[in-house]
Amino acid sequence: MVEHSTIPKLPSERGVTQRRFISVIIPAKNEEKLIANTLSLFTPAIKRRFKLEIIVSDGGSSDATIGIAMAYADGIATHDEDRRQTIAEGRNRGAAIAHGDILMFLNADSVIPDVAGFLERIAERMTRDVNLAALAVKVQIAPQERTWKDRLFHGFFNRYVQIINALGIGMGRGECQIVRRSAFEQIGGYNPKLPAAEDYDLYRRLRSVGKIAFDGRLLVYESPRRYRKYGYSKVYLEWTKNAFAVMAKNKSSSEIWEEVR
Repeated sequence: MVEHSTIPKLPSERGVTQRRFISVIIPAKNEEKLIANTLSLFTPAIKRRFKLEIIVSDGGSSDATIGIAMAYADGIATHDEDRRQTIAEGRNRGAAIAHGDILMFLNADSVIPDVAGFLERIAERMTRDVNLAALAVKVQIAPQERTWKDRLFHGFFNRYVQIINALGIGMGRGECQIVRRSAFEQIGGYNPKLPAAEDYDLYRRLRSVGKIAFDGRLLVYESPRRYRKYGYSKVYLEWTKNAFAVMAKNKSSSEIWEEVR
């Protein structure tokens, strides 16, 4: 098992101190166009019902992302160093100031169509099976933006993730990763040195400390902006190259993961 004991112990700028059941951790950089759509899903009533907190981990935004986040978040972690932060570092920074027993890493451009049902399902699965280290979710493009290419690709890829986890390998889409805190800390969190495939790497290592299950009832919509810019073939090729590099050399093939805004 490879450990990465590099989860920083950072003070929360706007943190809550009481224990939470679920911490939703949202890494973000220059996401002023979309982040409010994601944050607004977690209403005060939802947060009370599920003992939920929102943590935004900002990677050095130059737009209004932090200002928008302050209207919703219970905790904000910031990156002030004069260097590019990997998304793995951003997720670890968010986890460091979170208080939940379950960590839900959600991308700033991801939307959950049925938030209450989604959280109820997480609570049911994680409470019922204490050996469950993480859950992998179903990812699609929202119906109003969906094309036949979107349906084809995501239909294939969701089934692929389901099969990989059924085989006991461990895989979860980075758009939303649901992890038991104890398991996350046991393996040292995300590998901060990986600019890409850090999501695949996390679940690969989590498999050594517990079970991972794909749950098709957990549905997340992702933005199609990367697919629209590069096309599915190029995106899938980059995913594959990075995944094999992580397996073979414990490093990603991409030196940076380009932002698409």
